Amino acid sequence: MTGTGDTSTSAAPAPEPPPSDSTRGIVGRRLALSPSRAADFKQCPLLYRFRAIDRFPETPTAAQTRGTVVHAALENLFDMPAELRTQDSAELLVEGAWAALCEEDPQLARVIGEGGQEAFIAGAHKLIATYYTMENPTAFDADAVEEHVEIEADDMLMRGFIDRIDVAPTGEIRVVDYKTGRSPGEAYEAKALFQMKFYALAILRTRGAVPNRLQLMYLSDGQQLIYHPDHDELLRFERTLRAIWQAIRTAVASGDFRPRKSRLCRFCEHQARCPEFGGEIPPYPGPPLGFVS
Repeated sequence: MTGTGDTSTSAAPAPEPPPSDSTRGIVGRRLALSPSRAADFKQCPLLYRFRAIDRFPETPTAAQTRGTVVHAALENLFDMPAELRTQDSAELLVEGAWAALCEEDPQLARVIGEGGQEAFIAGAHKLIATYYTMENPTAFDADAVEEHVEIEADDMLMRGFIDRIDVAPTGEIRVVDYKTGRSPGEAYEAKALFQMKFYALAILRTRGAVPNRLQLMYLSDGQQLIYHPDHDELLRFERTLRAIWQAIRTAVASGDFRPRKSRLCRFCEHQARCPEFGGEIPPYPGPPLGFVS
């Protein structure tokens, strides 16, 4: 595991529109385990409920929106011929991705913060410039970008999107994830790698091979986090996911989602619904459609 070096990025999946209050909990896809929802449940079961069961809307921050734009640009970059994947091209893709987002949701213009659109785009271009100091996308082709993975093992459905998968001529697999924030301190590396191990396990189950390299690219400070998993480790990680999934299933069946207060609560939009902050938990809408306890 290293703190500097060559890294890569991927596009963030567009969020599904939240249902209205009258349909909470009874519409949408089958309940599944994704890296983000697993992390939510570990952080705070009540937060998991609000996001996965109630699906209350959350307002994106300027940083999150910029991250979505940069991910989309880097995804589209690898759809271009290698010789055209220049920094200028990537910057144009940023502008196109932002225009497409605004057309889809005109309210996004409200979240970009001080300085308006010009400052927002300049910030995204800065992240792209850092990316080009980390690797040369004209020198290789990606095997897959924004790869949707969905695996069912017994009663556990795993679902996610992988930013980028590279396959070397020797057959070695690299999994790349772009992060538009800063790299974590050493104490938080394990948390950062949880998502990547999830993807590595998905590749093991779908391709029958353990990725040689998991690579997180932090475009804010140009750092990278690299990890080399092994087969036995991924099997242990799968058992961890099963334990989380079973705990989720138990909570979904009973409606008992306990809040867990932490320093991350200050970033939560659901404090008005949380008893830890004097709020009242809304009535439980019941398990999602098709859930079997």
